[in-house]
Amino acid sequence: MEQKRRTRTWCGFLLLLVLLAVFLIWNLFAGSVQLSASQIGQILLGGGDDLTQKQIIMQIRLPRMASALILGGALSVSGYLLQTFFHNPIAGPFVLGISSGAKLAVSIVMIVFLSRGVKSSSALLIGAAFVGAMLAMGLILLISQYVDQMSLLVVCGVMIGYICSALTDFLVTFADDSNIVNLHNWSNGSFSGMKWENVTTMAWACGTALILTFFLSKPIRAYQLGEVYARNMGVPIKAFRAALILLSSVLSACVTAFAGPISFVGIALPHLMKALFKTAEPLLLIPASFLGGGIFCLACDLIARMAFAPTEVSISSVTAVFGAPVVIYMMVRRKAGRE
Repeated sequence: MEQKRRTRTWCGFLLLLVLLAVFLIWNLFAGSVQLSASQIGQILLGGGDDLTQKQIIMQIRLPRMASALILGGALSVSGYLLQTFFHNPIAGPFVLGISSGAKLAVSIVMIVFLSRGVKSSSALLIGAAFVGAMLAMGLILLISQYVDQMSLLVVCGVMIGYICSALTDFLVTFADDSNIVNLHNWSNGSFSGMKWENVTTMAWACGTALILTFFLSKPIRAYQLGEVYARNMGVPIKAFRAALILLSSVLSACVTAFAGPISFVGIALPHLMKALFKTAEPLLLIPASFLGGGIFCLACDLIARMAFAPTEVSISSVTAVFGAPVVIYMMVRRKAGRE
C-alpha cells in the first residue's frame, strides 16, 4: 500500500512537470511574431542579432510566463489554505469576496495616483491589495460569529464580493476618461505588460508566503482531522487561524495587485490536485497546488492570447470557462456521495 502511494506521488509530480514543460515551451513559441526553435535557443543562450526578437522573448514573453506561473500557483495555494480554514470545498479568494476587496483597495489607490499623474509602485499596490483582502476577510470572520452553516457563510462572502465590485464600478465612473481604460484593463485580469521588476517583487512576496506555508504543514494536517484533535496535539488554534488568514490574504493580494482579479483558480485547482494524488497531505498538496495553478494559468493565458488573436480575452473569463465546470462536478459528486 505504501509503495503504491509513493508510485502515485512520483507519477503525479512527473505528470505536472511534463505539463509545465509543455506549456512553458508552447507559450514561448506562441505569439503574433513567429520565431524558430534555433532563433529562440540563440536568444535564451545570450546570442541572436535581432534586437526586436530579443525584446519579444526576454522582455515580453518570458516575464509574462513567469508571472502566470507564480501568480497562478499563489492563487491555488491561497484557495487550498482557505478551504482548510473554513472546512469548505468551495471556499476561495474569488468566491469569498477577498479578491473583490483587494480589487476595491487597488482601484482606490490607482484612481488617486493616476488622477495626480503619479505612477504607483508595486509595493504600494500589494499593500493596498493586502489591506482590502484583510478587510473583506475580517467581514467574513465577523459574520461567521453569527452564522453556523458554511453554505450561508459562502453566500455572505459572495454578497461581500458584489458590494466591493459595485463600489469599484462606482469609483471608476468618476475617474478621468484617460484613466478608465487602464483601470478597466486591469480589472478584467491579465498577465500582459509584466516586467522583470514585477516578477522579482511577486517572487519575493509569494515565495516568502509559500515557505511560511510549508512550516504550517503539520498543524494543517492536524487541523484537517478536526479542531479538537488539533488542540489536543498542541496546535495553538487562534495563532494558527491567524497565520492561515494572513498567508492566504498575502498570496491572493499579490495576484490581484499585479494581474487583477482571477476567478475559479483558487477553488478548482486544489480539488484537481487532491483527485490526482488521492490524498490531503499538506506536504504534497502545497507544492502540487502551486504547480497545478501555475500550469492552469499558463494554459489559460495561452488561450486568452491566441484564441481570438490579435484580440486578447480576459484571463478571468478563460479561467471561469474551464474552472467553473470543475467546481460544478465536485459539488455534484459530493452530493451523490452523501446520498
